[in-house]
Parts: sequence; C-alpha cells; structure tokens
Amino acid sequence: MTARDDVLARIRSALADGAHPAGPIVRDYNTVGSRAPGAPELVDLFEERLLDYRAFVRRTDAAGVPAAIAVIVGDRVPGGVVVAPAGLEPAWIDGLASVTDDGTLTTDRLDQMAAVLTGCSIAIAETGTIVLDGSADQGRRAISLVPDLHICVVRADQIVENVPDALRLIEPTRPLTFISGGSATSDIELQRVEGVHGPRTLEVVIVLH
Repeated sequence: MTARDDVLARIRSALADGAHPAGPIVRDYNTVGSRAPGAPELVDLFEERLLDYRAFVRRTDAAGVPAAIAVIVGDRVPGGVVVAPAGLEPAWIDGLASVTDDGTLTTDRLDQMAAVLTGCSIAIAETGTIVLDGSADQGRRAISLVPDLHICVVRADQIVENVPDALRLIEPTRPLTFISGGSATSDIELQRVEGVHGPRTLEVVIVLH
C-alpha cells in the first residue's frame, strides 16, 4: 500500500458512518469599511503604515505635485532619468529628464533609469498598500519593478479603509501589483535586504483635496 492509498483508506473509514455536512459558512467578517475614501483619519493611517514600511511620504495639493516630484528627484537622483507611463500627467514631469515608456524599453534599459513615476489605482489605509492596475498613468508592470526608486502619486480620494473596500473597486482581470513599501526580504538570519525584487525606495506623494 502506498502512502496515498493509506490516506484514502483512512478518509473512507472516517466517512463510513455517512457524510458530515459542514453547515452554513459564517461570513461575519468585514466586507466594507466604516469610513469614506479620503477621510482624514484614513490618510493619517495610510501615512503611518507607509512609514512603518520605511517608505517616505509627502503631502501636497494638486498644484504642488510637480514641485514635490522635482524635490524628490533632486534629492534622491539628481540629474537622473525618470521613466514615466504614457498616460501620466505631463505637468508632473515638466522640467525633468524623463523617458516615456512606449512598451519597448528593455529590462536593461529600465535598469539604467534612476526612478519611475506613476499614479495609482487604489490605496489601502489599514495595510499601507498601493495597488497598480496597468492603467495609462501607471503603465506596464515592468517599469514599476526595475528602477531602484518608485515615486507614486496617490490622491486622497483613492485611499480606502481596508482590503475588502479595495477589492470591490479594482478590476480583477487587470494586471494588479500590490505594493507595501519598498522591496525587502530577510534571510534565515533575519538580515534585511532591500531591492531584491523591486524598487528599494518608495516615495509617496499624497494629494489632498
């Protein structure tokens, strides 16, 4: 008798006295948040979670986004080239050394880029997570995974309370990328290593109402 036969025999024996109905599935977990997207307390929680992940956060209004981005690039990668998705707001990269991704940039070429600048689809306050879905202002997944610095612009009204809130709003058939801080992992000795499978640094610009 093989191990598989033994397991199946035990199952048949356990079920010999008839089926054991599992009963109704209790679904008393949270399916919607208690606060509206963009509520001030959600913005605060989102920022707190991002900082826990060693990300960096700046707040501004819509008019201040280009200046905030310029400061980040000037501080982090002065003179570096920023890759941008084709549908990004043009004013955000005005005056920057940038390359618009047309889908043909190779991994080697992307690796030469100092940073990537994107918008986002949705953000989750409880987990400090940013969701990209490949929309025009976010681009294909490769551009947000190869450059070492990711600058992401998040509108306050895109910040929802929890994961169920986000899942109700995202399109599951799109190429989704969930980002919680810069790329990091730990080896067996718990030595933190950053930048293994994505940008090691995440800068988030929160655009307030």
